[in-house]
Amino acid sequence: MAAMDVAGLVAIDVHTHAEISKDGHRSLSPELFGASEEYFKAHGHRQPAISETAAYYRERKMAAVVFTVDAEHATGHPRISNEEVAEGCAEHADVLIPFASVDPWKGRAGVREARRLVEEHGVRGFKFHPSIQRFAPNDPMAYPLYEAIEELGVPALFHTGQTGIGAGVPGGGGIRLKYGDPMLVDDVAVDFPELRIILAHPSFPWQDEALAVATHKPYVYIDLSGWSPKYFPPQLVRYANSLLKDKVLFGSDYPVITPDRWLSDFDKLDIKPEVRPKILKDNAARLLGLNSA
Repeated sequence: MAAMDVAGLVAIDVHTHAEISKDGHRSLSPELFGASEEYFKAHGHRQPAISETAAYYRERKMAAVVFTVDAEHATGHPRISNEEVAEGCAEHADVLIPFASVDPWKGRAGVREARRLVEEHGVRGFKFHPSIQRFAPNDPMAYPLYEAIEELGVPALFHTGQTGIGAGVPGGGGIRLKYGDPMLVDDVAVDFPELRIILAHPSFPWQDEALAVATHKPYVYIDLSGWSPKYFPPQLVRYANSLLKDKVLFGSDYPVITPDRWLSDFDKLDIKPEVRPKILKDNAARLLGLNSA
């Protein structure tokens, strides 16, 4: 497969999910997956294979970061293999960028896995979902894993804010929203000052906290996934247009939110013409080191 032609891309989506493995195994339990569908009003949405995701983005002249979530400790649900995601992305390297997910509860075994995934499988970053993985981002338990990721020079992407996963299920399916507070990630940014961090999603109900962290810490970014842009809080739009114009990233949350829907609504936002290409592609290309790849 040809290398990625970054100059020829119209956008880089930094937030898409591998929801199903080659053998049909889902990334979430049926209970949690159904709750997510209901939350996003994405009833019966297809769970594309990685090859289908590649074809979808290639048709649109976009690239996409792809990952799953490893929450085996908290949920007991087996993950989709990081190696499968990485290999699938490698087969479509013109449009797909592999991230991995390692449950921080795996301790030293998780640290070894993270190093191997970057060094042997070309993984370009790591996804954390503290609410599902049931840990506070600033828990020292996770620090050996962050240390390895910082040394490897790749970003760590943290889910922040509310989550549709578990929404409406009694007890939220055991998912505690407090772990999505971006102020917990601020501690990580202090303790690992060279770690590139992405705060995923408009961080309801902590939007101002996310903006504060991203403006204060030079290597903290915000992705705009998980919400249609027409619902973005006004302060998020204001900061994206000004102080954070070089640190805000396009993300959709595909397949529950498609880039087609996201971009259609983004077109209607009052974003400066010179800022739009930064958000859609340039900031991500710089952060992921794609311009020099």
